[in-house]
Amino acid sequence: MNFLVPLQPIMTKYNTATLSNGFRVIHLPSTSPVVYCGIGINAGARHELQGEEGLAHFCEHTTFKGTSHRSALQILNGLESVGGDLNAFTNKEDTVFYAAIQREHFMRAVDLLCDIVFNSEYPQHEIEHEIDVICDEIESYNDTPAELIYDEFENLIFQNHPLGHNILGTRERVQQFTTPHALRFTRRYYRPDNAIFFVYGDVNFARLVKSLEKTTVVPPARSTLDGQTVEHSVLGGSPAETAKTSAPANPAEAPQHHQAHVMLGCRTFSFDDSRRMPLFLLNNILGGPGMNARLNLSLRERHGLVYTVESSMVNYSDTGCWSVYFGCDHHDVKRCLRLVHRELDRMMQHPLSERQLQSAKRQLKGQLAIACDNREQFALDFAKHFLHYGHERHIDELNLHIDAITSAQIQDVAQQFFAPDNLKLLIL
Repeated sequence: MNFLVPLQPIMTKYNTATLSNGFRVIHLPSTSPVVYCGIGINAGARHELQGEEGLAHFCEHTTFKGTSHRSALQILNGLESVGGDLNAFTNKEDTVFYAAIQREHFMRAVDLLCDIVFNSEYPQHEIEHEIDVICDEIESYNDTPAELIYDEFENLIFQNHPLGHNILGTRERVQQFTTPHALRFTRRYYRPDNAIFFVYGDVNFARLVKSLEKTTVVPPARSTLDGQTVEHSVLGGSPAETAKTSAPANPAEAPQHHQAHVMLGCRTFSFDDSRRMPLFLLNNILGGPGMNARLNLSLRERHGLVYTVESSMVNYSDTGCWSVYFGCDHHDVKRCLRLVHRELDRMMQHPLSERQLQSAKRQLKGQLAIACDNREQFALDFAKHFLHYGHERHIDELNLHIDAITSAQIQDVAQQFFAPDNLKLLIL
């Protein structure tokens, strides 16, 4: 899995504004008849306190269950009745509610999104129904080891830290959540000054800002609990230190599956680290989406040992994670691991030739350009960047960073993170 970041060309101008209540707005014009918009909130699984594991995701689900102005059914019909789409997701650092709508119905989406995010009441009778839905989601996830292993691996890498625990939580924990739990969490984080409104489409920006000023009159409450400011726990220490001192991994207890699911990797660094772009390119060379990725050529094309092998990198505000995943027959695990280590060793010991480097850059830039064509995902990506970093990003700017990467930088990053002593292993 390679996390590409679709970004708009640098010549396109974003509109941005900050409302009197701290609510930030970002708009990218387009000529499409469809508008993509939403609200991103700086609150995810890492913001949960001890005993709240799974609460951020729980609040995402139950935010659709009724406000002081709308019932749950009215929320469901609000956009769907005119052919629109309303959805949401939660990850480790943010929660996003978003919509796709024809531009003539855009203000309907603005009103609905602001209402559910800032005015939801989380009625207990609706929560009791939704708990069963969330528990079914948890069990479905547990039955999918190729997805489950990513959370299990982060739990290994970020031991005893909120970044490590599963976003969904456990059935036992979720069944304990009530209206007061949801209100406490959302009053802490679902605030205009802790969120952004994003839109990609043909809309009047001045009218949008004026409307948002009226519909988000919620005062920016302080993020407090028992009189103390609540902030997410920052992960200290260098990635290398954590890799060397963490307890060795043991295969997780799990039901027997037809395949063994294997993940190998380590902690890395935050989004703004200077090494991010060399690792971004290196990751794409090793296990990106291209069928010519080195790990795919080795494990699948040459040896026929796996159906899927991929590498991924995730950057958070203060740390990161890089990993390789593959699924194979149980008796092939050791052989596959030897082949993975062989490819990692090659990157550590042999610098890319100029021809190889330019080819890798050309491929990555092409993939990014194509990814930009997914308009909904593109809107979510520029929104995430604006939410966490406060400014826009453009594909031309990213391409300049890619062009500046050297073979020596790639080899240096490989040597920092791919040494066997730095890598953790998890097998389901």
